[in-house]
Amino acid sequence: MAKKEDDFQEYGINTRAVHTGNGYDQETGAVRRPLHMANSFKLPDDLSQVNYSSTDLLMYSRNGNPNQQWLEQKVASLHGADDAIVLGSGVGALHALFWTLLKTGDHVVYPKVSYMAVYRLFHELFREKFGVQTEMVDMTDLAAVEKVVKDGTRLIHIETPDNPVNGVTDIAAIAEIAHAHGALLSVDNTFASPYNQHPLALGADFVVESLTKFINGHGDAQGGAILSNNLAEMDRIRYEAQVNVGAVISPFNAWQIFRGASTFPMRMERINTTTLQLAQWLEQRQGVTFVSYPGLKNNPGYETAKKQMQNGFGGVISFGIDADDKTVERFCAALKIITFAVSLGHDESLIFPQPSYDERIRLYPPQFQNGFIRFSVGLEDVADLIADLDQALKVIGL
Repeated sequence: MAKKEDDFQEYGINTRAVHTGNGYDQETGAVRRPLHMANSFKLPDDLSQVNYSSTDLLMYSRNGNPNQQWLEQKVASLHGADDAIVLGSGVGALHALFWTLLKTGDHVVYPKVSYMAVYRLFHELFREKFGVQTEMVDMTDLAAVEKVVKDGTRLIHIETPDNPVNGVTDIAAIAEIAHAHGALLSVDNTFASPYNQHPLALGADFVVESLTKFINGHGDAQGGAILSNNLAEMDRIRYEAQVNVGAVISPFNAWQIFRGASTFPMRMERINTTTLQLAQWLEQRQGVTFVSYPGLKNNPGYETAKKQMQNGFGGVISFGIDADDKTVERFCAALKIITFAVSLGHDESLIFPQPSYDERIRLYPPQFQNGFIRFSVGLEDVADLIADLDQALKVIGL
């Protein structure tokens, strides 16, 4: 495929979020893109030039659908990327990227702290099923990364901020290490979002976003995206992972996320502001044992985050309370506005405990191994969120 068209690339991110990928409906004149639920499309009269494994021609929804393609234009524009591939989920996007890039014997370096699916893919599935050599490292420690990367390393994968600890990795520095050894760098940008961080501009080769989270922003659709300026590799991902593995997004989910993305920058600006205020309040609240948020000046990753996160520090706070697992659950259940649920990036605030019996807890810094909670901040009034946290802490005696 060619570079994604973007007639609004010279405009600001709010304008691009509204207009890129949008257009008048040719049949009705409607000013919003229609939902096309068709799974099959009319073929040209001459089939001699049709490639049935291509995504260039609308023919079958696994090869692509119009709503997917319009969403790809919008997401590419938000990232300043030449190309985007939108798939059925964030994990589907991660798998598609790794599946296409890696082969038996390749060496991969990935974070000690990462999303559970990444841990599963590298710690178990790719290593045990396909013979990929995988190695965990603390990505916030550049010297440690230098020690494990070698000339046979095919890929370094990072998250920044990482899930769920909120550690900050220097993207430009890791890109330099990767490229010096002939390796590629992929960055999961979900916690930051493209409003706050553009990894491709900092040297990353590929970026993955869970569109389910901040870009959609309403907790009602699932999708994931791969972004890159390497058009040849992106075409390979389409052929190998989208068409021939089938992780394609449904037209309805693509339509939902396209709609949600129009307000994404405005929501993210509000979330950035509210989250910083909440993190600062939690820092001084008795009974809170630690607060991890890149926007706090005493956070170990603050200077790096300030350098590479241009508009704010995201909508997730990791914090601890002086309580055992059951008491942490009682705290979460006592909240009245903040919802006790998994996921992040919704319009409503969500909270989820990370229990001490989690199999990966030993990989986290010591303070995260007891009473650890991940808090995704939504669009509610900050005073109401503070009052809700305070009353729930009092319920458990803190």
